[in-house]
Amino acid sequence: MRRLFAVVLLVLLSTAARAEITFDGVFTQGGIVFGQTDPGTTLVLDDIPVEVDGDGVFVFGFHRDAPKTSTLVITHPDGTTERRVLEVATREFNIQRIDGLPDNMVSPPQEVIARIQRDAAEVAAARAGIRPDSDFRSGFKWPAIGPISGVYGSQRILNGKPRQPHYGVDIAAPKGTPVVAPADGLVTLAATDHYYTGGTLILDHGHGLSSTFIHMDSVAVKVGTRVRQGDVIGTVGASGRATGPHLDWRMNWHDRRLDPTYVVPPMPIE
Repeated sequence: MRRLFAVVLLVLLSTAARAEITFDGVFTQGGIVFGQTDPGTTLVLDDIPVEVDGDGVFVFGFHRDAPKTSTLVITHPDGTTERRVLEVATREFNIQRIDGLPDNMVSPPQEVIARIQRDAAEVAAARAGIRPDSDFRSGFKWPAIGPISGVYGSQRILNGKPRQPHYGVDIAAPKGTPVVAPADGLVTLAATDHYYTGGTLILDHGHGLSSTFIHMDSVAVKVGTRVRQGDVIGTVGASGRATGPHLDWRMNWHDRRLDPTYVVPPMPIE
C-alpha cells in the first residue's frame, strides 16, 4: 500500500511540474487561437516556433487550406516534451467560375510584372520580423463599420485558371471613411500605390500576428509608428485593383492566412 501511494504521489508531482495549457479560439481553417501556459514553456506548431510571453500568453493560427490535423510540440519547464495532435475542422468556401474573359482581365500585362514583384517583396519584408511584444492582448474591434461585401476564402476561376483566394473580409464604406487600428500594434508597411492593393498598411500585433489593410484612399501613419486600438490609421478608398470603395482587412500568423472575423464580434447593424 505504501509503495502504491509513493508511485501515485510521484505521478502527481510529475504532472504538477508540467505546464497547464488553455486555448481560446477556433480550431478550423482560417482560425485564430489565443492561449496561455506556464512561463518558460516552449511551443512549436508544425515546425513553426510559437512565441510565449512572460505571462505565458501565445497565439497561433491555421491557413485556409490547413490539413485536418496539426501537431503542437510542448516542452515543459521541467524539460519534458509531449506532442498533441490538434484537430482542424475543414470549411467550404465559395468558388465562382467565369469563362470567356479577355486575357488582359485574367493576367496582368507584362510591363507591370516587375512592379508587382517589388510590391510583394515589400509586403514579405514587413511581415518577416517576429516581435516579442504581445500587442494582440488589447483585443480586436472592427477597423471600419459597414456591410460585408466580400468574405474570407472565396475564390474565382477565370477562363479555367484558379485565381488567388480572397484572404480577407471586405467592408463596404464610402470613400474617406476613417479606418482605425483594430488592436494595438506597430506599423511595418505604409505604402500608397501598390499595383493590386493600392494604399496598403500592415500593422504588426506581435508574435508573428499582423493585420493588412488594402485599397485605402489615404494612409495616416508612418512605418515605425506605435498605435493603440481605435487610433485612426487612414481612410477607406478604391485604390489599386478595386471596383469600388471598401476596406479589405486581412490577417496573418507568419505566412498563414487567417480569417479576421474570428477575432471580432458580429458586424454592428447601422
